[in-house]
Amino acid sequence: MNLKDKKVLITGATGGIGNCLVEKFSSMGSSIVATGTNENKLNDLKNKYSNIDVEKFSLDEHNKIENFIENTSKKLGGLDILVNNAGITLDNLSIRLTELNWKKVLDINLTSSFLMCKYAIKKMLKNKYGKIINITSIVGHTGNLGQANYAASKAGIIAFSKTLAIEYAKKNINVNCVSPGFIKTEMTDKINEDFKKILISKIPSGDLGTGEDISNCVAFLASDMAKYINGETIHVNGGMYMS
Repeated sequence: MNLKDKKVLITGATGGIGNCLVEKFSSMGSSIVATGTNENKLNDLKNKYSNIDVEKFSLDEHNKIENFIENTSKKLGGLDILVNNAGITLDNLSIRLTELNWKKVLDINLTSSFLMCKYAIKKMLKNKYGKIINITSIVGHTGNLGQANYAASKAGIIAFSKTLAIEYAKKNINVNCVSPGFIKTEMTDKINEDFKKILISKIPSGDLGTGEDISNCVAFLASDMAKYINGETIHVNGGMYMS
């Protein structure tokens, strides 16, 4: 998988999976712009890797996404690969879920991902080359207690990714999804140990996944080894869900 000198934009770079994505692309010699909302964590990434630029950017500012993509493309000297990894959760049972929290999750997880893709594709069309990998979730396929908004946003990502894949395949632009199961991150570290045991009992591999499991899959889809894979969702969940 040759990703040397590829120009890569990664959102949600300061989280557990995001960190692994940055590490993977950096180790393969890519030029990276990494975004997030935590300035301290972004600076840590900047200090750790030499081939990275960081940008504090909130994806709920939809009116600024076009300019953000434009500036990122100028920084990198183009845009070859977009990884939409950023997302939030605001969980509650459906009858208690406020319309505000429904909209906020869909705005950041779904609408911003669509807009990032839209403006990134405009850049990729000029070179007739591009790879977009959208990070969805197992709950976008199965649903999950208290996550109607999150599950809907992740299912929506899969649907619009398929449509983009159809629209731009002939322009040599591949759009695919990676759907993580339960991954070892700060979020899963907070899960009650008894509940975690129940969760792991439902995973055939017998353990939670790692950020590296996700970054390996993303790197494959970003490479030309996956040039004939388009509009697909690759499940990385230890067999917990098999489509």
